[in-house]
Amino acid sequence: MNASTSPRKAVILVSGGMDSAVTIAMAREQGFEVYALSVAYGQRHSSELEASERVSTMLGAVTHKTVNIDLRSIGGSALTADIDVPEDGGEGIPVTYVPARNTIMLSIALGWAEVLGSSDIFCGVNAVDYSGYPDCRPAFVESFQALANVATKAGVEGAGIRIHAPLMQMGKDDIVREGMRLGVDFSATVSCYQADAQGRACGHCDACRLRAEGFAKAGVPDPTHYA
Repeated sequence: MNASTSPRKAVILVSGGMDSAVTIAMAREQGFEVYALSVAYGQRHSSELEASERVSTMLGAVTHKTVNIDLRSIGGSALTADIDVPEDGGEGIPVTYVPARNTIMLSIALGWAEVLGSSDIFCGVNAVDYSGYPDCRPAFVESFQALANVATKAGVEGAGIRIHAPLMQMGKDDIVREGMRLGVDFSATVSCYQADAQGRACGHCDACRLRAEGFAKAGVPDPTHYA
């Protein structure tokens, strides 16, 4: 295979959940070589990082990298501080929002993409079933792409940087159907905000609720492992 027909490299942010798993599968279908990136930011449990490694390998990533960033040192979220995870929905931005998390993660992905010579970064953010997070909206993704193209050598002198968010306008049921079409094993993923050490879900938090509703609406049996 010569350079002109070599697969394009893509850095894909992987959380271990269903959205990022489907994002990997979609990128692979588009012909990208997947360089999977997870961030250990001080989240409540390590089972989602273990799921990230498992899912990345299962879906054919070239490699999977985990970068450590200590967001517990600033706290401000139920996922990075001693704040209870709510078990019912509410108005406004929830306490499970982690300040600047997606900005930080995309910045790390951007750095790795430059090192790899990649012009493409994928993330599984979603504006339909997004729990009210401001950094899961189209305006955020568009703004970060604009930033990436003025802040990097690749943006100024190279081919430019593209931020892909293929799930942006999909509901959880659509994501389930797309994953089934692409052969994603959802039982290998962990979405719960407070999963236990074995990756078993609580069944009550927003992440669990949205996930369960997605499988129900899609008419697909829920393979989630519950505590």
